[in-house]
Amino acid sequence: MAVKIRLRRMGAKKAPFYRVVVADSRYPRDGRFIEEIGYYNPMTEPPVIKIDTEKADAWIKNGAQPTDTVKVLLKKAADNK
Repeated sequence: MAVKIRLRRMGAKKAPFYRVVVADSRYPRDGRFIEEIGYYNPMTEPPVIKIDTEKADAWIKNGAQPTDTVKVLLKKAADNK
């Protein structure tokens, strides 16, 4: 089972809001997921990034692969703490 940490799109048309989730890579983008570990709102100024970095680190140690976008968000979330 290939586990990914990725974004799940929520919100209305042209008003995106994303949840950071841990999901099996075979499931659709907005489909079933294992755990929700944070959220990202790019529509506010400045963008709001709230991710539980402890849970993310635990999942990465267990073999989960973050997507490129989530890697950038994890770095920004770690810098804000």
